[in-house]
Amino acid sequence: MPKITPFLWFNDNAEDAMKHYTSIFKNSKILDVSRYPEGSPGGMAGKAMSVSFQLEGQMFMGLNGGPHHKFTEAISLFVSCETQPEVDELWEKLISGGGEPSQCGWLKDRFGLSWQIIPTALMELMSDPDPLKAQRVMEAMLKMTKIDIKTLKAAHAGN
Repeated sequence: MPKITPFLWFNDNAEDAMKHYTSIFKNSKILDVSRYPEGSPGGMAGKAMSVSFQLEGQMFMGLNGGPHHKFTEAISLFVSCETQPEVDELWEKLISGGGEPSQCGWLKDRFGLSWQIIPTALMELMSDPDPLKAQRVMEAMLKMTKIDIKTLKAAHAGN
């Protein structure tokens, strides 16, 4: 087990979230599901108590811990994308089923977890040594929900 593993608290849908996430990312797998034993309170017997899975080689754990804690935007999962089709595909799959778009490449999935779907081109263009080019890219990005590489490149070029 890695030294540091993100641990996600779900109300009662950790197993659904795990299956959803592992269906989206190519290099992913379900590692384990432990279930509440017979006699557990609240009708939880047999339901997933904790789950572990990998997304693109990163291990995650999840817990069905009840409604006591909710996800906030203070923590998000940052996904670096090489191409616009990758951005588009991940955006659509993560937002499907009741997710919500936000600004600047952020979205909240149907489980309430925040994600940043960010093309590598954004960081490259914003790191341009020419401050005017970098500023135009920043201004273009601030107007977006899902990041569009073509628009970023046009802003960088001054178009």
